[in-house]
Amino acid sequence: MNSMNRRSVLLAGLGVAGAGALAACSSSSSTPALISPSGSAVAAADKKRSRTGRTHGLTLTAAQAKVDLGAGITARTWAFSGQTPGKELRVSAGATLAATLSNQLPDQTTTSIHWHGIALRNDMDGAPPATQTAVRAGRNFTYRFTADAPGTYFFHPHVGVQLDRGLYAPLIVEDPREPLSYDEEWVIVLDDWLDGVTGTPDEAFAELRQGMGGMNMGNGSGSTSSSSGHQGHDMGDMGGMDMGSGTGATSSSPSPSSSGGMSMKFMLMGARSPLLGGDAGDVKYPYHLVNGRVPADPEVFRTKPGKRVRLRLINAGGDTAYRVALGGHRLTLTHTDGFPIRHQQVDAVLIGMGERYDALVTLDDGVFPLVALAEGKNATGMALVRTGSGGAPKPTTRPKELDGMITSAPQLRAADDVRLPSKKADQVHRIELTGGMMTYNWAINGKRFDMNNPTANPITVEEGQRVRLDFVNTTTMWHPMHLHGHTYQIGGNGPRKDTAIVLPKKKLSVFFDADNPGQWMLHCHNAYHGEAGMMALVGYQG
Repeated sequence: MNSMNRRSVLLAGLGVAGAGALAACSSSSSTPALISPSGSAVAAADKKRSRTGRTHGLTLTAAQAKVDLGAGITARTWAFSGQTPGKELRVSAGATLAATLSNQLPDQTTTSIHWHGIALRNDMDGAPPATQTAVRAGRNFTYRFTADAPGTYFFHPHVGVQLDRGLYAPLIVEDPREPLSYDEEWVIVLDDWLDGVTGTPDEAFAELRQGMGGMNMGNGSGSTSSSSGHQGHDMGDMGGMDMGSGTGATSSSPSPSSSGGMSMKFMLMGARSPLLGGDAGDVKYPYHLVNGRVPADPEVFRTKPGKRVRLRLINAGGDTAYRVALGGHRLTLTHTDGFPIRHQQVDAVLIGMGERYDALVTLDDGVFPLVALAEGKNATGMALVRTGSGGAPKPTTRPKELDGMITSAPQLRAADDVRLPSKKADQVHRIELTGGMMTYNWAINGKRFDMNNPTANPITVEEGQRVRLDFVNTTTMWHPMHLHGHTYQIGGNGPRKDTAIVLPKKKLSVFFDADNPGQWMLHCHNAYHGEAGMMALVGYQG
């Protein structure tokens, strides 16, 4: 695998809610003509965006770096300007961002920057090969676009599995007419970490791609019990997999073997979560970080009791959902994926990869753990909030709020001013999520995305349409589904989002207005599922 050439809740709540040099179309005569990422329709839509006339310029240097994760732990990784998370980027809504990517990565590695959640002009989306050619090593590329929607966003590469290195940073678009009242604001970036510790994401992906079918199907491992961990993956989901009948896979657990069996350095077995409908993840991570720090040496937020704080929570992970809570407090959720919701008070919130949540909290007197439980993985990330005296809680502490009222997106409601007006859908697309761990053949509608022919099987829309996407998850794994360049609404009055969890064997219907012409990626934000092929192109017809 050459990654440089490839795109290297509760149960009921989650399940029921019900650049321009690239060609505009593929060589296949059956492929409809699509609007080019740098076409006139893209430029026309861009002119409609509200602008302040201000430009924020900066350079982001992607290069090797040795990062300090705390507690004496260092890791050699790739990062923006030598730190992870990268330096927070903050602009006012309507500003033009002129961000120059300087690719100084080793081994002639190509890269890009995707501005996750921003409805920007298509040729600046940073998603090779659809919207640009990946930036070659030693070269620069300037992303210039207007960020006109306030909210909590982040940016990361869109090449191979580079997302699972240190190349990410928060992007905050401030509202000049901010309606919320608070004293302080903290950005909280969550991440699962293996790079430079147990190996690299490319090595992890190479192992995963062998699938569970690449392991010896041992008859001495035992077993049928849940302790084998085998139910933590979709071994029972044999439909659509290239396995012969009579394998006995549903009753015999695969086991690694020193005599020709698959290595188990990176593949995680036995990760289970009822909140996620079963299998919680594929990858073993030695650390879970909050703002780049391990729980044994956490970041400490210091302020005074009684202060009202806005938390901006970002899950930048590759394979892990986090259940987030602040010990001794309840959180009032105010936004998700940049868009306001009807305020909802909760004990904890479940955040899939690529999702963001904003919350308000009024702080008590003392020292409190802000804990990100790695859902189903028996591990945590942690930061500390200190408003007074007291000893720090243990790194393994799990506040009772983690088991209180846990909320996920389908249980929330869009704020009135951002809810889509009721309208019949002009287009309905069934987005079937297919594949499984046996052959690691993740796909959409049974087709793996073809990096060499990105417009081969487009999901077509026309400008001005109301579009409904029916995500139908036929797999036994959950998938956080991300649509570039747009926000969609979950159901008739759910929250506006760009990334949402689709539970196994469930359907999730979302709606969006086709108001941003171009060619846009739609994919699972599990870095390894997306790279394996679970992505598609949403293309505007010309």
